[in-house]
Amino acid sequence: MHADRMTQHAVVIAGGGPTGLMLAAELALARVDVAIVERRASQEVAGSRSRGLHARSLEVLAQRGVVERFTSQGQAVQNVSFGQTPLDLSDFPTRHNHGLALLQERFERILAEWVGELAVPIYRGCEVTGFAQDDTGVDVELSDGRALRAKYLVGCDGGRSLVRKAAGIEFPGWDASVSYLIAEVEMTGAPTFGIRRDEKGTYAMGPMEDGRVGVVLREERVVTGDAPTLETLREGLVALYGTDHGLRGATYLSRFTDMTRQAASYRDRRVLLAGDAAHVHSPMGGQGLNLGVQDAVNLGWKLAQVVRGVSPESLLDTYQAERHPVAARALRKTMAQTALSRGDARMDAVRETLTELLRMDGPRKQYAAMMSGLDIHYDLGNGHPLLGRRMPDLDLVTADGPRRVFHLLHDARPVLLDLGGPGTLDVTPWADRVRRVAARCTGEWELPVLGGVTAPAAVLIRPDGHVAWVGEGTDQGLREALARWFGPPAAA
Repeated sequence: MHADRMTQHAVVIAGGGPTGLMLAAELALARVDVAIVERRASQEVAGSRSRGLHARSLEVLAQRGVVERFTSQGQAVQNVSFGQTPLDLSDFPTRHNHGLALLQERFERILAEWVGELAVPIYRGCEVTGFAQDDTGVDVELSDGRALRAKYLVGCDGGRSLVRKAAGIEFPGWDASVSYLIAEVEMTGAPTFGIRRDEKGTYAMGPMEDGRVGVVLREERVVTGDAPTLETLREGLVALYGTDHGLRGATYLSRFTDMTRQAASYRDRRVLLAGDAAHVHSPMGGQGLNLGVQDAVNLGWKLAQVVRGVSPESLLDTYQAERHPVAARALRKTMAQTALSRGDARMDAVRETLTELLRMDGPRKQYAAMMSGLDIHYDLGNGHPLLGRRMPDLDLVTADGPRRVFHLLHDARPVLLDLGGPGTLDVTPWADRVRRVAARCTGEWELPVLGGVTAPAAVLIRPDGHVAWVGEGTDQGLREALARWFGPPAAA
């Protein structure tokens, strides 16, 4: 088909789950024409799926000024753990020193409402079935026979991603060593709730708000692909508990495994991957949704600048360079937690030893920061400890009155925060892209795990909230950082 006969968008996103929705919001804030293709007719999610957000995801939403939409619908909880050892964040230097208990369906609905306010079109009830890319864009085929033309296509279409497969991107990793049934059921009996474990894994039952029972059962042998039946679930209950507790029916029944894989590349020319399309792993630790949301926030502003011609295409290479190591670390940690879930005597001893270590302040803080995403450090070279890390949400005094750092990021634009007095730093050649804010800050500069750091004279903050440059009294390196991240200077 000819491009002029197709519906055209700058970016098409395959998949309207948490990652796709967050990416669409980021692109829309950057004034990019973006559309989502989503196979579901509505935002309804089958089953509970993810049950919450970690601290860094809450900070990301706070950077966009929408976090209260989510916190008002959920409950603040200490939801970080490692190997069944709870890890408390309450003494961490962040306004969100906790997680949020919020079911994925509610999270998606709130996110979709925001995306709707940003006027992002969603092609519902269909999915991407194929695509062809050339030097200027991608022709995208939909299951309902329509075709779209885009400058870029982003696969946010889950672990079985058609976009990843069609792009020929390898997905190396580890096959499943255990499989689980997960269900939300009705029972006439009175099961004993709680977590149990044996030499093959963990299983549990717990009450749900509406009287139903949540069930997670490890299976006797590894099963992949097949859709489980109610009889399969009944057999699993009898095998592990000696009874099916009067199982009557299931409103949700699925299977998951600890298969662990990561895309060898997050990009093939004009096709990119994010979220589960780029990495799959066991749900232990609750990393999946949070990794995807943060993938989207890292990619969104970079893709927007490339689409708008502000930055060269090479900026997209930094997406994989920064996010691939973050996911790789998370995958290793979920593999470790799967092993720790097994209950033979030797693993019991490992778990007891680990628990003793994680009760110490140092290890507890290190692992809590890692699992919550608060310690993410992109390698931007040597320098001040802030470089490459998340910018703290400090209280500022500006010419417009009191502000918090995250308030300055609501429109997803980069900010040069000048704390050394008026007129000391000049960003005029980038004034169309970078907002300069002169401010005073009297509070302590403190980072998770690292503790207190020397207060800088200025910081260049990327739209994703990470620090791209730190000024320590001069403008040394500022122009280079501005050009690297936000394109060449405007002509005089």
